[in-house]
Amino acid sequence: MRSKPGVTRRGLLLGGPAALVAACAGRSAPVAAPPSAAPASSPSPLKASITIHRRHSAARGRDVDVVLMTPDGVPSTGLPVCVALHGRGANARTFLDLDLPAALTAAVRSGTPPFAVVAVDGSHYWMPDGSDDPHRMLTDELPGWLSESGLRPMAGLFGISMGGFGALNLARRRRDVTAVATCSAALFRTWPEARTRHVFASPDDWTAAEPLQHVDELPSRGLGVWCGDGDSFVAANRKLISTAHPEVARITPGKHTSEYWKGVLPEVLRFLGPRVA
Repeated sequence: MRSKPGVTRRGLLLGGPAALVAACAGRSAPVAAPPSAAPASSPSPLKASITIHRRHSAARGRDVDVVLMTPDGVPSTGLPVCVALHGRGANARTFLDLDLPAALTAAVRSGTPPFAVVAVDGSHYWMPDGSDDPHRMLTDELPGWLSESGLRPMAGLFGISMGGFGALNLARRRRDVTAVATCSAALFRTWPEARTRHVFASPDDWTAAEPLQHVDELPSRGLGVWCGDGDSFVAANRKLISTAHPEVARITPGKHTSEYWKGVLPEVLRFLGPRVA
């Protein structure tokens, strides 16, 4: 099926506010549910540095948004790419709610090498679920979409919550990825914890996908881990830090909220920039 044309215009308003990444709340014991995040900010006009394409994903069996974010004043053609994976219940436009484009522009103006961030709609911890396969979308379809936009291949991964799980899981298989950053990664130390998410069909399915079960396959160079000390996933993130030995590890005050993610986003982008360039 042919892809639909891209949609971008300075005066074009976004639709309703995108669901915040913090919609990954709602789990039952033993993993406590994080508090709800603040509502998304009011819709704002798209800028020239933000482009939203509507693409058909055969891997997912549906149309998806592909959100391209570049630093203001920097031509997008030929930029290296970091792919951003959103959290459970959210979508690609969540990164607009988190003001990532403004943070990216500020990082580049302060000396970070310029790069593009591309987000796409996903689900199911970025794993296959019947005929819906967001993992295959990332590996088989997204490269062509990036090329059509004049961008270089994916060199970095950035994931928030469920997206952190997806980014680490994908990085295990993509040695061409030179940088991986996670915020509040939704990881599980045990099968009883994972079972509460109703995503994994069996302990074997969870074990095959869980990054904490495959830390020897994760990169240490180019890996950055951020998590709030009040986050319900902080214990799992501490285990990731102690076993994977990331290049940068930050456990700082904060919870599983958009406020925390906005606060650490500038540091995350400064980490990613030199490593994807």
